[in-house]
Amino acid sequence: MDNYIVSARKYRPSTFRSVVGQKSLTTTLKNAIQSNKLAHAYLFCGPRGVGKTSCARIFAKTINCLNPTADGEACNECESCKAFNEQRSYNIHELDAASNNSVDDIRALIDQVRIPPPIGKYKVFIIDEVHMLSSAAFNAFLKTLEEPPHHALFILATTEKHKVLPTILSRCQIYDFSRISIADMVEHLEYVSSCEGVTAEPEALNVIAQKADGGMRDALSIFDQVVSFTNGNITYQAVIDNLNVLDYEYYFRLTEAMLAGNVRSAILILNDILSKGFDGQNIITGLASHFRDLLVCKDEATLILFEVGASIRERYKEMAKRCSDGLLFKAIELANTCDLNYRASRNKRLLLELTLIQLCQLNGAGQPADDKKKGLIEPIASTGATQAPADSGPAVTNQTYTVQSAPSLQHPVQSSQEMTGATPRQQVVSTPVPPSSKVIPQAPPASAPKRIARPPQFGTSIKEIGVERPKAQVATPVATVVQEMQNSFSPEALVHYWDAYAAAIDKKVYLKNTMINCKPVLQDNYYFNVCVHNPGQQDELTNNCIDILSYLRTQLKNTRIQMRVSIDETNQKHLAYTSAEKYEHLLNINPILAKLRDEFNLTID
Repeated sequence: MDNYIVSARKYRPSTFRSVVGQKSLTTTLKNAIQSNKLAHAYLFCGPRGVGKTSCARIFAKTINCLNPTADGEACNECESCKAFNEQRSYNIHELDAASNNSVDDIRALIDQVRIPPPIGKYKVFIIDEVHMLSSAAFNAFLKTLEEPPHHALFILATTEKHKVLPTILSRCQIYDFSRISIADMVEHLEYVSSCEGVTAEPEALNVIAQKADGGMRDALSIFDQVVSFTNGNITYQAVIDNLNVLDYEYYFRLTEAMLAGNVRSAILILNDILSKGFDGQNIITGLASHFRDLLVCKDEATLILFEVGASIRERYKEMAKRCSDGLLFKAIELANTCDLNYRASRNKRLLLELTLIQLCQLNGAGQPADDKKKGLIEPIASTGATQAPADSGPAVTNQTYTVQSAPSLQHPVQSSQEMTGATPRQQVVSTPVPPSSKVIPQAPPASAPKRIARPPQFGTSIKEIGVERPKAQVATPVATVVQEMQNSFSPEALVHYWDAYAAAIDKKVYLKNTMINCKPVLQDNYYFNVCVHNPGQQDELTNNCIDILSYLRTQLKNTRIQMRVSIDETNQKHLAYTSAEKYEHLLNINPILAKLRDEFNLTID
């Protein structure tokens, strides 16, 4: 036990050749040594565990080696190399700037710089985590760093280059260390496994490399942990159990449910994952990465971006053949949106389930996602239900929402029968109907009042808001009431209930003012257009369209009502709504307000 050394220390690089994943940087340093073109100050920066301090030590040992090899490596046989390997060299000094960050520490370092090296050519000072130095310490170090003695050489290392003063950066040669690729880490872990007599599956080492996130030190630490857990026999299942990593199998099962449109199966899989203790955000980010991996597997040109083992790679390629590009694009977008909204959501599990429902509806009825309407989010329907196409004109973007319930009003309003004189149309199925039969809603009566149609003005931007409905419903063997309200209504009735909803609003003042100032105009096919004056009003109506449409459909007894919101560019600058706009409007009326604002140093909130 006393002789045990962790792998991160035992297999720490001692030569440029043994540094993993930084070939370009090590080649540059070796060439500088061979050509004797050494700078007086270097800055090594990059993520943790990628070899910054190790390269600094190797570089310091090599430039002081009395008999370097032909390929620019240290000989490890001369007195300077032996002193370094035995940690008794007086030529190389390491300073931890995290704990020695004061002016006095830098002054003590400057005093040591003046003393020439007893053996070798250079006295090397390695300052780790240099960004932790105080501003006063940086300023005290500037002059020495700019013009050190000919025998002094500084190597600064940091993980946060942006915290180092620009005056320090300008005096150093900067080397940016990159994250180590998964392939390089797996190769090095296989080498360590062979040296330690440990058997390891390639897929298990690949999971360890992914968990390390580009840091070789982290990968070796995880490797030691898994070796202790498995007693020297590292398997894929043991690694995912020990590291609490979500198995690829769950992602493939979720993808199968998505392709089949099986919402219930997807929710049950999610419940199984959550019951194992996995965090919801890790699930959705992993699912987004899974869809990304499927996307890059569809083309040989992008296959190089996919870093997994050979066996899982073939399974990804087979699954990718069954997914269209459009399906994967939309799936990645939905997963990413869920990830962004996860932290702010109050019901996180419901957010995950809603995302899975939307994913399962991307490829319904076995059709490719490209053949379905883009951006369409259908309500959960029984098997055999079809989607009714939306009637939309050119230059209109569809945005669909699921309406749950209408808001309650504080003021009583007239019923739709009193406003329109119409009665709701419904179809009642009171006898058993075979599952294959469909109930098709009747066409509107010929006596329906003519609707006023006003096409949007040229140059206006339009948002169309509505809810897509199933075109048909499958009746069950028991008595069922299938109701689709399609009552005709007048423009006056629409405006009446629009004003009634606005009058009931208490807290959303901006929405209330928008609805009071912008009235709906009835068009064909139960669409109505609301012409607003600026994008802010457009966004306000769009964000609250679910409640507005739900209320209007309930009061007017028509489930096909849909809303378009357009911006009248001619009036966009005429009305003032924000504090700044109101100030500018008053300033045009009375310019002396500017003098008042300047004298009292007033600000506009």
